[in-house]
Amino acid sequence: MNQMRRILSARRLSPSIKPPPCFLHRRPFSTSETDASSELLSSPHQNIQTHEDGASDKSRSTKTTSLKEHELAKFSAIADTWWHSEGPFKPLHLMNPTRLAFIRSTLCRHFSKDPSSARPFEGLRLIDVGCGGGLLSEPLARMGATVTGIDAVDKNVKIARLHADMDPMTSKIEYHCTTAERLVDEGRTFDAVLALEVIEHVANPAEFCKSLSALTIPNGATILSTINRSMRAYASAIVAAEYILQWLPKGTHQWSSFLTPEELTMILRGASVDVKEMAGFVYNPITGRWLLSDDISVNFIAYGTKRE
Repeated sequence: MNQMRRILSARRLSPSIKPPPCFLHRRPFSTSETDASSELLSSPHQNIQTHEDGASDKSRSTKTTSLKEHELAKFSAIADTWWHSEGPFKPLHLMNPTRLAFIRSTLCRHFSKDPSSARPFEGLRLIDVGCGGGLLSEPLARMGATVTGIDAVDKNVKIARLHADMDPMTSKIEYHCTTAERLVDEGRTFDAVLALEVIEHVANPAEFCKSLSALTIPNGATILSTINRSMRAYASAIVAAEYILQWLPKGTHQWSSFLTPEELTMILRGASVDVKEMAGFVYNPITGRWLLSDDISVNFIAYGTKRE
């Protein structure tokens, strides 16, 4: 399979500045690795399937949920802190500008929009799946998109709605307490579907990606971000972030629920989404900022297009 992405040009840290091991380091990503099935066979996600699995996949009801009840309870307990920049969601607040830079770059290129425009997403219908308190939905709306945000936690949606109503530019965001599977049943579709830091919390990543694909128009865009299932990610995203730095509540992540870039690429391919580009995030402890990187060994984000 041909190379499916271009590495984003990103600022690199000086060799004298070494990020803490809880954040990204660089390595190129080759989608040819997805052809090696051994990586998938060793995955703890035993339910990973692609459309090549046969007709049984087509007969599976879209009402099947990919939710984990204990994950919903976990995020409901801290829903009131979504907009506290020093609270449990501090890492997302810090990472948001970098996530948005990747989203702006890829979607503007995909939809032939001007990335220098203040509202480059004018005319586009985007959905933020697992929107939480609206940290991503609001800036997308300010960039001109017609935004729908969905979350399975009712408290998250209420917080998102209250915060969005404080600004006329975000008050038109359409928030719903629902799931991607239910919107598929309703026949909803969008120009671009985004699910950031969500797939590691679902019960069945393959079914979840099929729902995301079903929500995407033909030749539309799909963007996901998650954490790699690597030892470096275990040391950083769990041991360091949750227990040492205490940036996240203990138990936020389960290492066995992480996906490797190769696994995510194959799952998306089975859902008719071809990954075109990937990037990682690297943390600069001097500036306290995240940068786009070509190392996807810990946190990474992927952009793909749905086949027509």
